[in-house]
Amino acid sequence: MYVATLLTNPSIARLDPALVDALRNAWGGGDAVWLSPDEAAEFTLSALPDNRWQVWGDLQALGVDLVVQPAEGRRKRMLLADMDSTMIQQECIDELADEAGVGERVKEITARAMNGELDFEGALLERVGLLRGLDEAVIGHVLDTRISLMPGGRALVATMRANGGYAALVSGGFTAFTAQVAAQLGFDENRANTLLAADGKLTGDVGRPILGRQAKVDALEQITARLGLSEQDVIAVGDGANDLGMLSRAGTGVALHAKPSVAAQCEVRINHGDLTALLFVQGYAKADFVTE
Repeated sequence: MYVATLLTNPSIARLDPALVDALRNAWGGGDAVWLSPDEAAEFTLSALPDNRWQVWGDLQALGVDLVVQPAEGRRKRMLLADMDSTMIQQECIDELADEAGVGERVKEITARAMNGELDFEGALLERVGLLRGLDEAVIGHVLDTRISLMPGGRALVATMRANGGYAALVSGGFTAFTAQVAAQLGFDENRANTLLAADGKLTGDVGRPILGRQAKVDALEQITARLGLSEQDVIAVGDGANDLGMLSRAGTGVALHAKPSVAAQCEVRINHGDLTALLFVQGYAKADFVTE
């Protein structure tokens, strides 16, 4: 048995019931269940539709995300999340680079690295090297003035934890950012790289070992083993090439507003919804969301 979930941007909430019914009828699905009026609906299927990606593409043009997945085991017991452009709306290193006056150069490298065009570790070291001499206090300034949370993140973490889930934030960014973001959103733990400083200035280097693509897979293995969970119990979310390892290994890997080359390698692609999409695809209704 499979479940098809249709959802849209909650700030627009324009999911047409006629569209849901038309697709349900075309695919011979069960009755539509509305998880949130005008925002998210689902229906069961007895088989995986042959034309699901063609339909997915057609719905994308209408501002609608479509996810088709096995019904069994879709509600997960652990969230493993990237931070930059996933749980926050920015890339923290790009924001630091703007303060250092090297923003355009660093943003170019970041975009190429996240698209898989550059080796992550080498790209990180090159970008951090451009921050050498930046006042360490700028980190706090960037956190206070430049970093904003991705919509839906609080509800995602709080709802999963309220239902017995565990939440881990694992980033190729920096602990100075993950610590605050994790605390704000209620994550159980966070892992990231450490920016090195001396005499109040960034040295242009990070602590070793560098946390990149493999370290995210290691986190998946280590945390599930510690908690007595399987990798199938995990829903992972990210947007960049360095997230593909954990996205492919997790029971459900979600490419959220991801680079095209990343999304193409993922079965679950969310381009219009926010982070609450991860709750809808697990079968949570909006009335089940925990917002405190």
